[in-house]
Amino acid sequence: MSVVPDTIETIRAFNRFYTNKIGVLAKDYLATPYTLTEGRILYEMGARQRVSATELNRDLGLDPAYLSRLLKKFREAGFIDSEPDPADKRSQILSVTTKGQEIFETLGDRSRHQIADDLQGVDEIGQAKLIGAMQTIRSVLDPASAAPPSPVILRPHRIGDMGWLIEAQATAYAREYQLNEKFEGLIAEVAGKFIANFNPERERSWIAEHGGRRVGSVLVADGGDNVAKLRLLYLDPQARGMGLGRTLVDECIRFSADTGYRKLSLWTNDMLHAAIRIYQKAGFKLVSEERHRMFGPECVGQTWDLDLDEYRSRATSSAA
Repeated sequence: MSVVPDTIETIRAFNRFYTNKIGVLAKDYLATPYTLTEGRILYEMGARQRVSATELNRDLGLDPAYLSRLLKKFREAGFIDSEPDPADKRSQILSVTTKGQEIFETLGDRSRHQIADDLQGVDEIGQAKLIGAMQTIRSVLDPASAAPPSPVILRPHRIGDMGWLIEAQATAYAREYQLNEKFEGLIAEVAGKFIANFNPERERSWIAEHGGRRVGSVLVADGGDNVAKLRLLYLDPQARGMGLGRTLVDECIRFSADTGYRKLSLWTNDMLHAAIRIYQKAGFKLVSEERHRMFGPECVGQTWDLDLDEYRSRATSSAA
């Protein structure tokens, strides 16, 4: 498989940036008299307490002669002790001393403080993006080390979420259904009114996050006359097939029923087949249709309603 030259240069540029950022080339790593390699060995020794020189060399990928010189330096400094390895006469069992443990703890504390300082100006969303990017790099380059899939988290909206939703949904629907900028205008209008008139007692939004990324959303707005409106259901293409769409719709139904609305209503277009199947399975009924070209291509707009009095009655019967 060929590798695009631009990809190689981009990775090289990032490597230069990151090695400078964490001080890889500095002689006084973390303001200590040790290099990064020496600090890494001391860290591994402190974390493991006892390890064979052969195992340490294999895991760190160092030149055996170079590692031997560094271990001799650490023994003379009183950081480690050594004894013959009964399983390999050519190797030794290394153990960290009290003095070496102190160095290990110092390096750990300074590393954590360095990271905390670097993240001082990064908000929670930025930190989540950073962790997600790191996990992606590791899983791509070393699939065996990939962590188990992280759960999807639903949370209320916060500053920046509606801007993301407008861009994500408008871009996705333009790409998949060729809807024009007027559709983006509709999304922006709905999101703007929701934020401007938000009533937490009667309205709610859910932002879905997976691996630190926003991957879905939906909101319930007060439509007047004791009718709730389900608006702006969206799933990132990478989040489809996870059952997340049904989860978001169920949250809207439960909230609307618990709040006391008599009906939950929504408007959609006929080409959104996956969303319509979710609505049908949840008990929504199609009440009207109309053809239009509001967003470029000819579409069939559809209004779907869910009778919440019937929903509450069924829920009560099931509980009994």
